[in-house]
Amino acid sequence: MKAFLAMATSPSRGWRPKLPYLTVTLIWGLAYVRLFIDPTPHSPLLFNWTPSLPYRVALLSHDVRPPHRGELIIFAFDGPVQEAYPGLRGQPFFKIVRGLPGDRITVADHQVAVNGESMGAAKPHAWDGRPLTPITPGVIPAGHYYVQGTSPDSFDSRYRESGLVAADQVIGHVMPLF
Repeated sequence: MKAFLAMATSPSRGWRPKLPYLTVTLIWGLAYVRLFIDPTPHSPLLFNWTPSLPYRVALLSHDVRPPHRGELIIFAFDGPVQEAYPGLRGQPFFKIVRGLPGDRITVADHQVAVNGESMGAAKPHAWDGRPLTPITPGVIPAGHYYVQGTSPDSFDSRYRESGLVAADQVIGHVMPLF
């Protein structure tokens, strides 16, 4: 043990053997801060590791203008399902705006449509078996947006548990890089 400690702290070995441990520690520390302390993205560079959108890297713009249909936004999640999954509270999601205030949402046999345009089917249950219900049909109220990912498995406004995104939840607009 003494030999190992002597090698690990030897000035001749320098930082090189410690660098992987420091890198992993830094990554875990940043992940901890993002998950438990402040999930709001502060860097203009975003990374998406989920299949909900085909983009992996994007730039964030914190402009305050209202989003347009077809635009990518990032928002702080505040849907009703956060009671069952508390880790979702405030987590940043980025999705495509598919419905604006005044648009009509219809649901027929789990098929969701906005202004008559199909948004896809709402799945009957989540990956962990919990039931999912389609969004309530009606008109999108002022100050709210219908958002959706490109994957059929995306957790988005098709579901009542996710819900519509309120304007005050929008963090900014996203420009995909690749």
